[in-house]
Amino acid sequence: MRHVYECPLRWADLDLQGHVNNVVYVDYLQEARVDLLRIHAPAARPDDLAEGVVVVRHEVTYRASLQFRFRPVRIECWVTEVRAASFTMAYEVFHDDPDEPGQRRVYLRATTVLTPYVFAEERPRRIAPEERAMLAQFLEPVDDPVDRVRLAAVPQEHAVHYPVHVRFSDVDVYGHVNNVKYFEYFQEARIRLHAGLFRGLEGIEDLHLVVAQTDVDYRVPILFRPEPYDCWSRVARVGERSMTLESEICDGDVVLSRARVVMVFVDVHTGRAVAPGPAYRERLLTAAAAGSG
Repeated sequence: MRHVYECPLRWADLDLQGHVNNVVYVDYLQEARVDLLRIHAPAARPDDLAEGVVVVRHEVTYRASLQFRFRPVRIECWVTEVRAASFTMAYEVFHDDPDEPGQRRVYLRATTVLTPYVFAEERPRRIAPEERAMLAQFLEPVDDPVDRVRLAAVPQEHAVHYPVHVRFSDVDVYGHVNNVKYFEYFQEARIRLHAGLFRGLEGIEDLHLVVAQTDVDYRVPILFRPEPYDCWSRVARVGERSMTLESEICDGDVVLSRARVVMVFVDVHTGRAVAPGPAYRERLLTAAAAGSG
């Protein structure tokens, strides 16, 4: 069984190209997840999973751009794995094709690893039997589960620094920065890296970068405070038409979160993936070589 959530779109969700910003999708996933866990919560624990879980990892694959519509986008969500103290949910964000019944236009697929959490004691807990029974209703085990490897550390001496200032509105009722906001922090750091990397290059207006994949590991909660945290980002790999960036948010020597983002170069006129020009590629390769050295 799968749960379907009708997610309304907001005009403020759009980026400069008129598409739903890649960060906003994670907010949609959160809304769908909470809707499932709240509607189907066991009577003995009505709010424990809906409001008492923390995200351990997000893996988000962007399939197509979503433009603003007055009708909601549909989000199908289900469970792929249940362990002693964690469970994994999968999502598909789509619109039904009005011209072909049974077909859908998929904008995004994602998975989220979650663990129940006792916020009053700042500790994870095991999944209760009644919660396990509820999650089992939506369980579709994957045939070939992915072996999730922790994201790599970012060498700071070859990375671009971005100070992460936490806003009061970033924090949830438990005093932690909401998992969605991490995507915003990594996006801001990525823009800072791009600004420096491509400064002075000609023809930059004809080339856009779009996000194809984002993986985020959550390690230690980020809390509200006046002092900024440190985000370090680097070019980790350069492909023919894409590049991979790695980032981490730190508090001194403590790593709070890590991210890996695959970005594709797109021609603004055709919308197709293209290879960056020689000047772009040279700077990318130089940055990647410095980060791996």
